[in-house]
Amino acid sequence: MRSRAMLVFAAVSGLVYVVLGAFGAHVLSQTLGETEMSWLKTGLQYQAFHTLAIMALSVATQRHASLWFYWSGVMLAIGIVLFSGSLYCLALSHLRMWVYITPVGGVCFLAGWILMLSGALRLKKKAERRE
Repeated sequence: MRSRAMLVFAAVSGLVYVVLGAFGAHVLSQTLGETEMSWLKTGLQYQAFHTLAIMALSVATQRHASLWFYWSGVMLAIGIVLFSGSLYCLALSHLRMWVYITPVGGVCFLAGWILMLSGALRLKKKAERRE
């Protein structure tokens, strides 16, 4: 079930990525300035990379039933919402409050990658114990 939730989140995130990327390229590029488009592009890049990581974690969670991988996916998903979402909101609204949310999302990304590393290292230890 956990891997299914991760896969569903990755699918929705990928869909939002494509829609927002196309909308940004064809519509928003006509109305937003260079700085706002830069924020939008940065949010899209981080969303794309972390969506792919969540997809990989979904597969890893199916194969290894690791809580480390599950929580890694959760933290990466929260990071996408906070980091990329705050950049999208900043680009579209110009409300400066969003700049305080972006670093929280970045910390969630870091936590997600650390949890993934911890899970991967534990897999190696499990394999060594079986031999």
